Amino acid sequence: MPVASPVQYAQMLDAAQQGNYAYPAINVTSLVTINGALKAFSDQKSDGIIQISTGGGIFASGLCQQDMVLGAIVLAEATHRLAEKYDVLVALHTDHCQADKIDSFLKPLIAETARRREAGLPNLFQSHMLDASELPLKENMAHSQDVLKLCAAQEIILEVEAGVVGGEEDGIDNSELPAEKLYTTTEDMICVYESLSDLGRFMFAATFGNVHGSYKPGSVKLRPEILQEGQQAVMEKHGAAAKFDLVFHGGSGTPTSEIQRTLDYGVVKMNIDTDTQYAFTRPVADHIMKNYDGVLKIEGEVGNKKVYDPRSYLKKAETGTADRLAAACDDLRSTGKSIYASVK
Repeated sequence: MPVASPVQYAQMLDAAQQGNYAYPAINVTSLVTINGALKAFSDQKSDGIIQISTGGGIFASGLCQQDMVLGAIVLAEATHRLAEKYDVLVALHTDHCQADKIDSFLKPLIAETARRREAGLPNLFQSHMLDASELPLKENMAHSQDVLKLCAAQEIILEVEAGVVGGEEDGIDNSELPAEKLYTTTEDMICVYESLSDLGRFMFAATFGNVHGSYKPGSVKLRPEILQEGQQAVMEKHGAAAKFDLVFHGGSGTPTSEIQRTLDYGVVKMNIDTDTQYAFTRPVADHIMKNYDGVLKIEGEVGNKKVYDPRSYLKKAETGTADRLAAACDDLRSTGKSIYASVK
């Protein structure tokens, strides 16, 4: 499974749009999480999206470097190599990048793809996200236009956001915003289309009350009909070809019935981070608690190398990640729908 080419990635998104399903997009921070993602997609015969945040890049670069670009490149290159051994497609994507990090994160990564293309190598990333949603929409679209032009020149798809995803993720804290900020308006959706449609292919994270993090049932007030109404308004004005490739952020903990409503409205990608983080950590905690006397050298004892060897619990973390992501493939209806065999 080579990482999808730009053409194959476009075909993935088209297939999801036409088939009313979406791809899980998992944030990765390590080889363990990459391998968990690849296992899940392969097991489910689902294509998928592996993505890296600025914080994930910083973490992956190590404590001495703290370099979000270096870490993102390392994780992406590792995914390219590992993905060759599988028979489904994955795309590489970068998650929320705020406007003040365009020059320090997005542009260096776009330049790295340009360098690779000049050397006859495939794109490092197939898509990037610019999250300028904290800015007034006019400023947001001005930044989005500039970055989309850079992306389109390298056959990269840009994801943009209008409206704000609530909660907190990777240092971006929108937990105190007023509720009305969490819902993208129909007028906003029309503006996004008219601002970007002539510049290159893009995905759109329209917000409908979704939040990052995990919450008890009933705490989050989703209004998926916002997506339906916005899609209808854009297509009524600009034709059926104007239908957005929508992205669902803050999907962790959402009931399956609400997830699947959004698929009928054009969602082709759903980010899943909080749930997979928990699925990674839960079996590690279980291992530590069940093997406490072996993991630690207590009262002069020597412990048990077999249980404090990091591989003993990180394999369980990989399995936990893969199992949760497999469930996401089922929820998003992507299981069994890989297009790899038809496009390779």
